Amino acid sequence: RLLDAAGPAPADAAPGELVGMRDRALLELLYATGTRISEVLALDVDDLHHGDVLRVRGKGDKERIVPVGSYARAAVDAYLTRARPELSRRGRASAKAFLGARGAPLSRQSAWLIIQQAAERADLTAHVSPHTLRHSFATHLLQGGADVRVVQELLGHASVATTQIYTH
Repeated sequence: RLLDAAGPAPADAAPGELVGMRDRALLELLYATGTRISEVLALDVDDLHHGDVLRVRGKGDKERIVPVGSYARAAVDAYLTRARPELSRRGRASAKAFLGARGAPLSRQSAWLIIQQAAERADLTAHVSPHTLRHSFATHLLQGGADVRVVQELLGHASVATTQIYTH
């Protein structure tokens, strides 16, 4: 429900729905990859042009490769081709992938607000944060039978004990 409330699906977006397309791409990417909000906001446009994988710099400047699902890929591609160029024209040139309505790189506070507003539109009463999407990613993988060590690598955890918190 949260992703549906984020913004239009790429095929349904009207040209004027730039921010909605950005929001959808952001939320789809966070959920599909389990990345931290800081990792997604640090991405440059070039980081998003690697097909079905994403190269992420995590804590301690450790790099990892995570797969990107088809829904997230479609949302990101639509944002990059249809919305981001227009948002970019509104501000100073920035290589950052996610931009605010005025063309500046999207801040953590703005990303948090995007998630909160999507949760409200989806009538979710539980607390929702960027980490909620990361937690959901890990929990759904583990519930689906994924090996905890694979999930550990995808999340960039140094210790499997940290990943096991998600097995509740």
